[in-house]
Amino acid sequence: MEESEKKREKKGKVCVTGGTGFVASWLVMRLLQHGYTVNTTVRSQSAGSEKDISFLENLPGAQQSLRIFNADLENPDSFEAAIEGCIGVFHVAHPINFENKETEAMITNKSVKATLGILKACLNSKTVKRVVYTSSASTVTFNENGPDVLDEEWWSDLDYVRKMNLVGASYRVSKTATERAALEFAENNSLDVVCVIPTRILGPFLCPGCPESVRMSLAMIMGNENQIKYFETMPFVHTDDVASAHIFLFEYPEAKGRYICSAVEITVDKLIEFVSQRYPQFQILNKDSLIDAVKIKSISSKKLLDTGFRYKYGLEEMFDEAIECCKKKGFL
Repeated sequence: MEESEKKREKKGKVCVTGGTGFVASWLVMRLLQHGYTVNTTVRSQSAGSEKDISFLENLPGAQQSLRIFNADLENPDSFEAAIEGCIGVFHVAHPINFENKETEAMITNKSVKATLGILKACLNSKTVKRVVYTSSASTVTFNENGPDVLDEEWWSDLDYVRKMNLVGASYRVSKTATERAALEFAENNSLDVVCVIPTRILGPFLCPGCPESVRMSLAMIMGNENQIKYFETMPFVHTDDVASAHIFLFEYPEAKGRYICSAVEITVDKLIEFVSQRYPQFQILNKDSLIDAVKIKSISSKKLLDTGFRYKYGLEEMFDEAIECCKKKGFL
C-alpha cells in the first residue's frame, strides 16, 4: 500500500454537503490535501441542465479519494448514502434565495428540515464522531442590545432583521433558525455538533460562478452598488482560513458549540482608501452610494483564537487573490 493511501486510511472518511459551493469546494480540496477520503454531495440536476462538477473531479487526489453523491435539501434522506461510514460530516449546504423567489417561511422550513434530517442520518450512522456546521455571522451581528463587541453567547434578533427589511433577510433568518435547531438537536441527542460562524468570506474560489460573498465584497470595483451595500464596519475572512478553521475544529478534541471566524475588521472609509491605493487601475464607486444605514455590531474571534487556531491571511491577500481569481474567470 502506498504511503498516501495509508495516510488516508488512518485519517478516515468524511462527508461535505453542497460540494459545488464556494466554501464547500475549497474545503473538499483542503480535506483531500490533509489526507482524508471525502464524500461530497451535489444537487441532482434535471436532464439537460447538469452542473459542471469537473473542477471537483480534477482536484489533486480526487480520483483515488473523492466520491460525489447526488443529494437534495428538499429530500434529507438523500444524504444517507454519502454519510454512511463517515467519521465526520461538514454540513455546508444551505438553500440560497437572494432573489426572494421563496418566502422566508419556505426557505427556513426547508433549511431546518434538511439540517435535522442530515443530523439524524449522522446519529443513525453510528460512525460519525462530530458534525461541523457552517453558519454565518448574520446569526450573531444583527442585535440592538448587548455590548459593542459580541461573542458566541449572542444571537441576532430576528424581529430586528425583519424590521430593517435587509437584502437577503430570509437568508439571515433561515441561517439563525437553522443553527439554533442544529444545536438544540445536538444537545437533545448527545450528538457532537460544532458551528463555524464566518464573517464576509473573500479570496480565491474553485467554483465556476462568482460567489455572492466575493461579488458583494468587490462591489466598489465591480460596480453593482444598486444591489449591494457595505455596513459602516466590515469584517472579512479569507476562503482558506475558513476551510482551515473547519478542519481544525473537527480535529480539536475540546471543540464545543459555536466559533466566530473573522480575521479583519475595517471601516468603509478605510476600506475605500485601501482599495483605491492598492488597485489604482479600478474606478472606485462613490462612498455615499455604498454605505447601508443598518448598524451591525463588531464580533470577536477570541474563542477560536484561544484554541490555538491562527489566521494566515490579511486583507491584502483576500483582495489580491479574489481579484486575480475574478480576472482569470472573466468576472473582472
